[in-house]
Amino acid sequence: MQTERFIASVQYGDLKGTSAADRADKNDADAWLVANGHKQKDEFLLGISMCAGENNGKHRDPVCAEFLLATSGDHDSVLAMLNASNGPVMVRRVKVSMSLTEFFGLFKRFSITFSTHGMLSEREYTYLDY
Repeated sequence: MQTERFIASVQYGDLKGTSAADRADKNDADAWLVANGHKQKDEFLLGISMCAGENNGKHRDPVCAEFLLATSGDHDSVLAMLNASNGPVMVRRVKVSMSLTEFFGLFKRFSITFSTHGMLSEREYTYLDY
């Protein structure tokens, strides 16, 4: 059993930022996990992470995707469990390899922002279009 922090990290951390995604209307991550035999009936999809290895200027599939599943069952019970706990959250991790296209297909929309060492994180900026 290992304990990790749920935050994106890479070897050097040159760029840091945030991400946001909308679940796909059909065939989202929940449906994919069920269809591929990775998710049990009473489990709740709590977190997703994806990592691509060294690409050296050209992406090569696959990517590594990790799905964190809580056993409390539904949104409200998982939220209550998280609010009641100060320590690590117990989850089941499902780690799979998949194509980048298959991973992004789990979402309706996907947005990622990066800035050098996180200097722009959550900052307002004004810009000129060229």
